[in-house]
Amino acid sequence: MRHILKIHRSLQDAIPESSHAFTIETFNPALHKQSWLDLNNKIFIAHPDQGNWAMADLENRIIEPWFDAKGFFLAVEHGQIIGFCWTKIHHEFVNQEPTGELYVIGVDPDFTGKGVGRAVSIAAMNYLLSEGIRDAMLYVDADNEKGLALYSHLGFN
Repeated sequence: MRHILKIHRSLQDAIPESSHAFTIETFNPALHKQSWLDLNNKIFIAHPDQGNWAMADLENRIIEPWFDAKGFFLAVEHGQIIGFCWTKIHHEFVNQEPTGELYVIGVDPDFTGKGVGRAVSIAAMNYLLSEGIRDAMLYVDADNEKGLALYSHLGFN
């Protein structure tokens, strides 16, 4: 049985820094849709929610009211997307301040261990903070040891 954790961190606490050789760009649907979709499906090939997406799945999310390309970060090396972090800002919670979500984080399996997930997650947290968001959260499978280690180092618990 699948067990999903919801973990949090305050964006008021210091956000780590990251140094890397690749560039961080924001998602441009006109340029990035197909290459992002291909990478997403490569990363999440066996994932029940995020894998096996069709272009319509991506386009359906792009038209959601919460979608903001400025909060969708891509790590790019030599013109190739090697990782990403897509954010959401939840305004729908009654009697609560908006909460930022690191919605989907993915790294090309050929680039794991190179700080890609860390860099795009840090870019996402800084973006959320710049939007006035004080708290961030994300969902992660309880058996995702690499993801949990990264998120712990980034201050999520």
